[in-house]
Parts: sequence; C-alpha cells; structure tokens
Amino acid sequence: MGIVAGLDSSPDFTRIVVCDTDTGAVLRQGYAPHPVEATEGGGRPSDVDPQAWLLSLGEAAGGGLLEGVQAIGVSAQQNGLVPLDAQGNTVRPALVGGDKRAQVAAADLIDALGGREAWAQAVGCVPQAAQPVTKLRWLNKTEPEAALRTTVLMQAHDWLVWQLLGRPARRTTDRGGASGTGYWSAATGAYRPDLVELALGHQAALPDVLGPSDAAGTTPEGLLISAGTGETMAAAFGLGIGLGDAVVSLGASGSVMAVHPEALVDSTGMITSLADATGMHLPVVTTLNAVRALRGAAELLGVPDLEGLSDLAMKSTPGAHGLVLLPYLEGERTPNLPHTAGTLSGLRRESMRPEHLARAAFEGMLCGLADALDVLRGRGVDVRRIFLLGPVAELPAVQAVAPALFGAQVVVPQPADYAALGAARQAAWALGVSQGTLDPRLPPVWQGAVAQVLEPGEELAVGQAVRQQYVSVREQTHPGAFRA
Repeated sequence: MGIVAGLDSSPDFTRIVVCDTDTGAVLRQGYAPHPVEATEGGGRPSDVDPQAWLLSLGEAAGGGLLEGVQAIGVSAQQNGLVPLDAQGNTVRPALVGGDKRAQVAAADLIDALGGREAWAQAVGCVPQAAQPVTKLRWLNKTEPEAALRTTVLMQAHDWLVWQLLGRPARRTTDRGGASGTGYWSAATGAYRPDLVELALGHQAALPDVLGPSDAAGTTPEGLLISAGTGETMAAAFGLGIGLGDAVVSLGASGSVMAVHPEALVDSTGMITSLADATGMHLPVVTTLNAVRALRGAAELLGVPDLEGLSDLAMKSTPGAHGLVLLPYLEGERTPNLPHTAGTLSGLRRESMRPEHLARAAFEGMLCGLADALDVLRGRGVDVRRIFLLGPVAELPAVQAVAPALFGAQVVVPQPADYAALGAARQAAWALGVSQGTLDPRLPPVWQGAVAQVLEPGEELAVGQAVRQQYVSVREQTHPGAFRA
C-alpha cells in the first residue's frame, strides 16, 4: 500500500485528502479557509494575492497530515490568471473567477479574431469574461504597465505546483487546465501564441503541457508532484465518470459536461471544448440560471429556504397545472439570449397557487439543463447516466423530476470533495507509473462514489410531456433560439 494526497485549492478554502493508492480510501483529511477578504458587496474578490493560497495550504497540511505521503496531486480553481515577471514575481494580484470587468474585453477579442466561429475553430471555445485570455485583454487595456511587465503566464494549479517544487526553471501545466485558457486547443494539443499576443499585446512564456500520468517533478523533500489540473477535471476524475456519463452541476448557474473521445468545435459558442485529466475530452455547456431561479421563486412565494420550496412543489403534480417557467432571470447563455428575461406561461385561475409555481420553478430549472444536455447529444455525445451534483440535488423535488426530464438514470453521489479525490487519484497514477506498476495510459481503478441511483421508470412518459410543453413555450417565445 502506498499513500498519496490530493490538494484542492478552491476559491474559498484548501481541502486535502490523504488516500490509499490501491483503493482510494480516505485515511486523513485537512481543511483551512483562504485568508481573503470579501468585496464591499459581500461577494468574492476578483483580485487575490496567490500567497493566500500557500498560507491556506500550510494550515490545512498542519499537524503531520502529510506524514508518509509519497506523492501529491494539485487541483485548483479554474480561470485564475497569475501574471509573472521575468524573475517569477507576481506583477499584480491574480485575476480569478468570473470577472465581470472583462466582459467588454471578451467582445473585443471575438471581433478581433473575426467572430465566434473563428475562435471555436482556433481553440474550441469562444471568449468569456472568466477566461485567462480575456483577462489578458483586460489587463492590456486597463493596466498597460502591468501588462508590459508580464512575461510568464500561469494558472492557479500551475503556480501551486511550481511553488511546491521550489520554483524550478521549468514550469508545467496539464491539458485540462490548458484547455480552459482560451489560447490552447484541445483538438490540436497545441498553444496558439498568436492569441496571447492578440490579448496581451506581446508574447509571454507558457507552461509545458504534461500528459495525464506525467509527474511535474519532485520536491526538495522527495515528494513526487503530479501534473495537477483544474477543479472541473479533477472532480470528474474523482467521481470516476467515463464514456456514456454526464455531470449536471447545480449551482447558482448550471453546467453540463460529459466524457467524449474527441474535441468538439461549436461555432455557436454554447459548447466549451475542454480536455479532461485522463486523456479524453470534456465538452461543457453552461446555463446562467439554475439555483438562482429557485431562490427567486422562494423569495416571491415568501418561503424561507429551498427545502421549504421543495416541500411546496411536492404538493403539486407533474406539469404544475399548466404553468411553465422559462428561468432566464439573468439572460441566458444556453440558448444565447444575453438580454432576455424569464417567462411564466400558462396562468389560469386554477394554476395560480403557490405549489404550482414552486413546481414550475423546479421543472423550469431542470428543463433548461435538459436543453444543455440536448446540445451535447445533438453533437453525438453519448449520455446514458447522469451524475447530479450540488446541495439542491438532495431535494425531493429535484430527485422526483430529474430522471424523467433528463430521460436517463440519475446518480446522486454522497457529498465529498471530489476535486481533492481526483487530485489524489492523479497522484497515485503518476506514482505508479514512476514505480513501473501502472500503465501510463490507464489510471488506477478506485472505489466509485457512494451514491443514490434514480431511474426514470414509469414517470418517463409524463416527464417527456412536461419537457415538450416547456420546449413549445420556449419556441413560441424565442423562436429558433437553438438554431442561431
């Protein structure tokens, strides 16, 4: 038996799991919040000193947590751009998260390259405000002196791996993290330095892209460090998803990703073509409105929490007595309707009851995500099993509706830090390859996530009728939205 650790540096905390290399069983865990102050509005800051990540890591690993560990894998928040100067010092705080300051920069980049299709063909995605390439454009336009001093580009997990290794001359990343930058193509496996220059105004050094089972190096203490990856890829690896699987994530916004053997090019910009942590691909479709639609309904109905909204919805019946909610409360990305508003259709005297509106909110949210699933299915992605993630996945109203609306088996894993588990699994893979006990092409087989399994069953026909009513209202309100 060997021992490895997986480190997940999220926007808010660092979590470490220490695992058995053979089974993936968790032996020890550590946790520490990031010492970062919130913004005046109460949200997360867009500028963060990367040293905060190291301080949190040190605290989480305290008390001998890493004793006996032979290898470490690193997962970290995606889209965090760390600009460095020629000496390896940060030029300014890291630009993290969905930085709305960069929205204009995203539009500028799209126009500069010749439109959405040109970007999709180049790197498999269309610039969004969160992406590093867009943040580079923002930096160039708003902080030109900092942009001029920037000679090296890293992301959060790249920077952490580099620090753990003692800041070696060689800087590395992995294909999963690289695929989210906006200047590396998952289809070709190569950088587009011209896009860096287009955004930043000049060339910059980029990390070497490692293979899934490669090691980034060894620490001065002799610990092997694997390639590392972004949180999305690490979570998918930790869950153990494979071909035929999709993950539906229910946060304030929603996302659908699935394992696919090849990169997808989508000129509409609805699909972001990412690489995963195993050598496969992770096409992702995002919706802007998921749990925020439920919270809006709860506030409107005067319900104190989402558990209460779920209880209320369960008093209604499938179809919510004809009520259909298009939950485009903050515009929408899938379909691409950035300036639209939500729609409530089917109001009749008998349907104007709180329980029916509550049911319509759950059905509308999940129908929106079913639309996202159909975008992937329409491009040939096989989806036979769906992992449902997020705190609201446990709600009875979600579990009652999701299998029939999605038309597939739904798996609700028990809550766990799957990103940290994925990082640990990557570390076990790299360690096994270095010892000659594992095939570089095949990751270690670990215990699957403990989960609740839900089947569509007899409700499938009813669910599909509800979905068709939703599609009918969507087409009447926004005709041709998915053909744009």
